[in-house]
Amino acid sequence: MIYIFIQHDVEDFARWKETFDTHLSARQAGGATEQIFAMRNVDDLNEITVLLGWLDLERARLFVQSVSLNESMQKSGVVDQAEILLLEELPNCFDKH
Repeated sequence: MIYIFIQHDVEDFARWKETFDTHLSARQAGGATEQIFAMRNVDDLNEITVLLGWLDLERARLFVQSVSLNESMQKSGVVDQAEILLLEELPNCFDKH
């Protein structure tokens, strides 16, 4: 499984959340799975971290470079340069032998 990790600061959490929710169809069209983990920093509630499941690496690469993602981040009030990583799950990494 591939994951897209995004971390950034936003002006207003409610505005970010509304935009994130309305961007669901674009994420799905780009290859997103139903796996979504969204978190806030407990010491800075406007610092958001999102982990999104993705169908495959190529589609994830295309999405993180897409105009759609860039426009959504601008509309949602992202105030800094987002850190975006493409991650690969390590299946069975912690199985006991």
